[in-house]
Amino acid sequence: MIEVRPGGRRRIDRVLAADYARDLETMSLSTLRERRDEAAQEETDLSYLRRLLHARIDIVRAEQQRRQSGGATSIVEQLTTILAENALGPAMGSGRHQTLEPSRAGEYRRKAEELLGDADLSDVSSLTEERLRETLRALREHESSVSTRRRQVQAVVDAFNAEIAKRYAQGTASVDELLASQRGGDEADDG
Repeated sequence: MIEVRPGGRRRIDRVLAADYARDLETMSLSTLRERRDEAAQEETDLSYLRRLLHARIDIVRAEQQRRQSGGATSIVEQLTTILAENALGPAMGSGRHQTLEPSRAGEYRRKAEELLGDADLSDVSSLTEERLRETLRALREHESSVSTRRRQVQAVVDAFNAEIAKRYAQGTASVDELLASQRGGDEADDG
C-alpha cells in the first residue's frame, strides 16, 4: 500500500501534505508552478506504477481464464494480445496526457515484483489456483491504493492549475512573464 507519512521527505509526502496546496492565492506564480510540476511528476510516477500493476493483473487473470476454459495456448504465447487488450481498451482513469517520464521506473518495477513474492509471472502456469488467487488479490489491493493516491495527487495538480489559470484570466499573470522566466532559466542552463 502507498502510505503518506506526515512530515515525510518523499515527494508524495510533500505533495499530499495538508499545507502543500493551502493558501494558493498568496503563493508566488513561480512557487505555484514549481509545486504543480512536482505534483505532476508524482502523478506520472503513480500512473506508471498503476500501469505496471494492471499488466500483472491482466497476466494473472488471463491464466485463470485459460485454466477455466481449458485453453491449451500458453500465457507466454498470448502475452502480446493480453497486454495489447489493456492498452487498446477503453480508458480507465483521468484521461490526462502525460508529458513527463516516470522518474522512479526501476524502483516501481521492483515494488511491483515484490508484491508477487515467489509468484513467478514468467511461468504462471506452474502456480497453484490458490497462489494465483492470492497474487491477484495482492495486486488488486495495491492497485486500488495507488489509484486512490493518484486521484489525490491529481486533485492537487488541478488546484494549482486552476489558480494559475485564474491569474491569467484576471490579468495578474502574463504569458510574457512566463516566457521571460523560461528564457532566463534556459540562459542559466547554457552558462
